[in-house]
Amino acid sequence: MQASDSAKNADDVDLRVRRRLREIRTQRGLTLEDVATRADIDVSTLSRLESGKRRLALDHLPRLASALSVTTDELMRAPEAEDPRVRGASHTAHGVTYWPLTRGGPAGGLHAFKIRVSARRRTPPEELPVHDGQEWLYVLSGNLRLVLGDRDFVIKPGEAAEFSTWTPHWFGVVDGPVEAIALFGPHGERMHVRT
Repeated sequence: MQASDSAKNADDVDLRVRRRLREIRTQRGLTLEDVATRADIDVSTLSRLESGKRRLALDHLPRLASALSVTTDELMRAPEAEDPRVRGASHTAHGVTYWPLTRGGPAGGLHAFKIRVSARRRTPPEELPVHDGQEWLYVLSGNLRLVLGDRDFVIKPGEAAEFSTWTPHWFGVVDGPVEAIALFGPHGERMHVRT
């Protein structure tokens, strides 16, 4: 009975480390190749370790912990139950206030915001911005004016718009403030939220 208990404990530790390894790696936006290079482990070996197709060896632990900039204890500990609530301060730029609805997350991910467009944001700039990415807007209240190149749209509550941000674009209001949900790729977030 004791032999099976110790085998079960070893399996629990192996599973916990594999989960923590993947969790920490993705939280930090690191690829398998990034961690494998830092840990001096073959990428295929690291992939098999994470997927459970290969058992962890004791000599892997310090190298993996170092590659992730954590202690071995942190790599082996059970993950804490994460608070699912997203907390972040609002940010206002060019008449639009942004409330984050997602955490930073791995690089390359989409970022969601609730936005409020001021009633004063009525006139597009002479030169409409372009940048890499896609944007998606869903209007909750008010009438949103969306200018895409030489086309002009009114997006009403309950309607959504999706467009390539390589198209010159701008959004504002028609007759009063607008509340919407917006999804931006990292380039769009930098253009709108961080300028």
